[in-house]
Amino acid sequence: MPIFKSVGVFILAGLCEIGGGYLIWLWLKQSKPLWFGLAGGIILALYGVVATLQPANFGRVYATYGGVFIVMSLLWGWQIDNIAPDRYDIIGASVALIGVGIMFYAPRT
Repeated sequence: MPIFKSVGVFILAGLCEIGGGYLIWLWLKQSKPLWFGLAGGIILALYGVVATLQPANFGRVYATYGGVFIVMSLLWGWQIDNIAPDRYDIIGASVALIGVGIMFYAPRT
């Protein structure tokens, strides 16, 4: 799978996981209507399907999603909740992203 397509699948999965979780968060923590929670649950289930589009094994794919989600969660918080990441967030997210990039995309023999 070409890297750009793979990164696109990671981003789509991240949006499903974070967006679905956020809708459930709003439903339970901010007393939003039940349909927020139901929509969040459906979107989270879709995340489980999107993850299967990656070519690697389950453990490597989900470990890599962890690093991608760190970055995407910070971006989500910045854009949706108006909480800007500080330098330690950026350093930590960079380390995680470099690590998962090496783990997922390194050539294997």
